[in-house]
Amino acid sequence: MSYIVVCPLASIAETAVRHGAKEMVSLIAEKQDFHRPGVIRAERHLKLAMNDIGFAGTGGLIAPSEAHVAQLIDFVRDWDQSAPLVVHCWMGVSRSPAAAIISILALAPEADDLALAQRLRKVAPHATPNTRLIEIGDRMLAREGRLIAAVKSIGRGMDTDGRASFSIELNK
Repeated sequence: MSYIVVCPLASIAETAVRHGAKEMVSLIAEKQDFHRPGVIRAERHLKLAMNDIGFAGTGGLIAPSEAHVAQLIDFVRDWDQSAPLVVHCWMGVSRSPAAAIISILALAPEADDLALAQRLRKVAPHATPNTRLIEIGDRMLAREGRLIAAVKSIGRGMDTDGRASFSIELNK
């Protein structure tokens, strides 16, 4: 059974090892330095340099863009699904949950957006997917506003200390 593991930066090595992951997506600020876990193959590590912001034009920060989402979609469509995929950002609350549900919809376009958002809320009460990533993903995956509406329907996640991780299955 294929699944995505979402975690904060602080636990990428432990998460990758525990789940037997070989591939990883990092959604992290451009100058945020970290070491890729040794179990993750360099050629199967996608690093998307972006800040956790909802709009472009914020002094010196990089907003999520169509180029980022296109790279994410291409990467996950090339994932062989023989092992879980680790997706992380700084705290595992905003960018990485958004990337996880975009990834699921890229792989399973027949999935129901609302059911997926509700499943996300169940496994990650703290998740508040980045709205800009969701809007771009909705447009690029031709969801016609369904993904945006679904994520809005689950509202803001609960407060968290930034140590929570979760897994979400591709098909359920």
